[in-house]
Parts: sequence; C-alpha cells; structure tokens
Amino acid sequence: MTDHAVLLLRLAAPLQSWGTRSQFNRRDTASEPTKSGITGLLAAALGRERGAPIDDLTSLRLGVRTDQPGSLLRDYHTAADYHGNPLPAAQTNKKGQQKPTSPAKHTQVTQRYYLQDAVFLAACHGPRPLLQQLHESLRAPGFPLALGRRSCPPTGPVTLGVHDTDGQSDPLTQILTTQRWRAGQPALERHRRTADTPERIDLAATIESSEGDHTVTDVPVSFHPLHRRLTARRVNYTPLTVPTGLDPRPVHGTPGDRRQTSSGHDPFALLGW
Repeated sequence: MTDHAVLLLRLAAPLQSWGTRSQFNRRDTASEPTKSGITGLLAAALGRERGAPIDDLTSLRLGVRTDQPGSLLRDYHTAADYHGNPLPAAQTNKKGQQKPTSPAKHTQVTQRYYLQDAVFLAACHGPRPLLQQLHESLRAPGFPLALGRRSCPPTGPVTLGVHDTDGQSDPLTQILTTQRWRAGQPALERHRRTADTPERIDLAATIESSEGDHTVTDVPVSFHPLHRRLTARRVNYTPLTVPTGLDPRPVHGTPGDRRQTSSGHDPFALLGW
C-alpha cells in the first residue's frame, strides 16, 4: 500500500482571485481557493505545460481553512485602442483575423474581483512521493506561481512541508484542526486584545469527501485552452477550533478560583472574595 501524507500550503498575498463563473467582461472570485486554482498552482510548480495530464494532481484530496477571509475588491477597467480604432470583436473571418465590432465599439468595460489581504491554509492528501516532489517544486517552481490569476503572486513561501497522517481516518480535518492559526500579525494582535480565549479561534473549513453533503464544480479535467472543462466533487463545510499560538489570559482571584476575566478587572476583589 502506498504511503500517504499531507502537503500543507499557506496561500497569502495582497490580492488573490479564484474564479468559478468568470465569463467575458466580468471576472469573479470565490471566497476561498478552488481545486482548479490549487491544481494549476501545483502544475505550474512542476513545470507542466497547459496540455499535460493532471490526473495525479486532481486525485489529491483537498481541505481549505480560511485563516483570514480578507475583503472583496472590485477593479473597474476600461480598454481602448490608443490609435482610436474600433475594438475587434470575438468573431474571426476566414483568414482567422478578428472582425471589427459592428456597430463600432471604441471602449470596453471590464470588472475584475479580488480578495485582498486574505490568508488560507490548504492541505493536500495523497501519495507521499508525489507530495514530496510537489514540496520541492514549490520551493523552486518550473513556472511562476500565482494565486488564481497570474497577476496575484504569493507572499512568502507557499509550502509548509509534508506531514505524516499516522493512520488517521480523517487526516485533512485532523491536520487543519491541529495546525496553528496562520493569519497576519495585525489579526493576531487584534485577537489577543479582544478574545476571551486568545489561545484558540474558530475558523471555517471546506473538506473534500466522497460522502460530502455539498457539491462544487471546480475540478479541472484539462487546462488546454481549447479543451478546458470542469467536473464536480463532494465537500463538507465545517467549523474548526484551532490553536493560535497565543498565551491564554491569566486566572484572577485566589488559588483554586477558576474565574477568568478578559479585561483583568475582578469586581469581587473589593469584597475579599
């Protein structure tokens, strides 16, 4: 039996964009990385061309944890020919040349959506030899890495290494529950100041499972420009309580008193309790 493990990825950047229904002049983004986007990231790391097989990559089970959801950014674009000529249409003539727009159109409006300041922890479960190869390739990728779109390079190292599963029945949920929170420093400091239990936090996760309650269509069959299509997979949406790496708040009161306060103020101290 093939030895299995989990490859951990930290996906963080000023901008990310994980399109699911992008068409023509409107380019959307999902609220978390898609399997198509992560598969493309891994294929780029391996240096695979767009028409190369990707079955080994799509067979990996995927789990994604949202450590920092970020915010939605809309990028409004206008495009025009700098000579003032009408823009070309999508249709081509018999010579393969693009036809001009009719009636003539001189300005094209597009809207592109991004996630800004988001951080995700992704876990890929599969054969250890493949995951080890991916880990090494992510450190020295064959093609530039991007988080959904080529204009969105990642910040910092992507791979967090290959981790043992120790025969766990649900390795994706297990590792995404035990791995510490990977949000940025401002979010950590805010949680330290405001949370009653700064040592842990509840995060949303999407876990791929053959018995999942939900279906998403984001598994690529091929990245070839002429044969691109997606198929479906089943997932579960689940909350996870994970460690933050922060210290718990101190216990106030007499020894053995289990009362805790988030502000450090003990209203019973004046009574001598």
